[in-house]
Amino acid sequence: MTVEPISVTAPPLARPHLLRQRWCDVTFLHWAVAPEAVAGLFPPGVRPDVFGGCTYVGLVPFRMVGTGFAVGPAAPWAGTFLETNVRLYSVDATGRRGVVFLSLDADRAVAVAAARAAFGLP
Repeated sequence: MTVEPISVTAPPLARPHLLRQRWCDVTFLHWAVAPEAVAGLFPPGVRPDVFGGCTYVGLVPFRMVGTGFAVGPAAPWAGTFLETNVRLYSVDATGRRGVVFLSLDADRAVAVAAARAAFGLP
C-alpha cells in the first residue's frame, strides 16, 4: 500500500504568538487504552478525552524545521531538529479539548535548553 504525503496549512492564529515552526515528515501512532489506566497522568482540571469508550496514547515523531521567533529569521542550525513526543488527549469541564504531553524529546540540546528556560518544560 502506498500512502501519498499530504501538506496542510494551519489557519492563522487569532491571538499573538511567540514562535513559529513547521512540522515535516510527521507520523501519528496511537494506541487505545482504558481511560482509568491513564487518568492519574492528567493535571487537575482535565480528564481523558474518550471516543468509543477508549482514550488514546499518541507517539508522534517528526522533523521540526525553521523554528524561530514569530518575527524575524528562523534560528539557523538550532531551528531544525528531530522531535518525538508522547501525548494524551484531554477534555475539561467546559468541553474544551487539548493535548497533555508526557514527553517532548528533541535531538538538539540548544532547543531543549531554550524550551526549558523560556517555557519551563522539564
